[in-house]
Amino acid sequence: MNAIGIIPARFASTRFPGKPLAMIGGKPMVQRVYEQALKVLDVVVVATDDNRIFSAVESFGGKVVMTSPWHKSGTDRAAEALQIVVDQLGRKFDVVLNIQGDEPFIQPEQLRKVLSCFLDRDAEIATLVKPFSPSEDIFNPNSVKVVINPRGEAIYFSRSPIPYMRGEDKELWGNQHVFLKHIGLYGYRSDVLEDITKLEQTPLEIAESLEQLRWIENGYKIKVEQTHLESIGIDTPEDLERVIQLGLLG
Repeated sequence: MNAIGIIPARFASTRFPGKPLAMIGGKPMVQRVYEQALKVLDVVVVATDDNRIFSAVESFGGKVVMTSPWHKSGTDRAAEALQIVVDQLGRKFDVVLNIQGDEPFIQPEQLRKVLSCFLDRDAEIATLVKPFSPSEDIFNPNSVKVVINPRGEAIYFSRSPIPYMRGEDKELWGNQHVFLKHIGLYGYRSDVLEDITKLEQTPLEIAESLEQLRWIENGYKIKVEQTHLESIGIDTPEDLERVIQLGLLG
């Protein structure tokens, strides 16, 4: 399987401006993500719209491409980056992994799990979920929840806990059902990636502010693999401070 990893990295962030360049154990966050991806993929590219990030990636020897500042999502940025790399290398890729730039602790096993979905020739899009631990808040809207069908395909994503546990005390929901947390890692067939960037926003996507609902509403199947490895995304300066306090820097 011929696969490429693309890491969308914007400087502008409402909750954490300059997040890709935040230092984690002496390295910018984007470098941490890049190095983890290289453990699995031969070709990894950072896709940015900012000269500061571009220069930082070049300085640590990474491959980086400049993309439009007008993209509304990381998926759109990844699609443009893919075309740039294909034109530069004269080489096509079967599968694209879209790796979130705020997941510096993403594990190689997690990347391999998403790639494994494409051993099924019918797989169009793939992603990863993890069961919520007892200490995690299933009501946190920043932790996206997923429900899947018996074929391992996503039925729905939500910022609310799904399913709704009717007749149960909300404090006990986590004991009554295994809630699944979405981990922000996607894989796409290259042609599917191009196609989904042409889709208009849909009502469910707008309601939840989750672009994967656009794909489901348009009939695309999202294959889901499950991991039990913890993933620590860094969305805010407070998240970074928590990582430091937990002693997770290496």
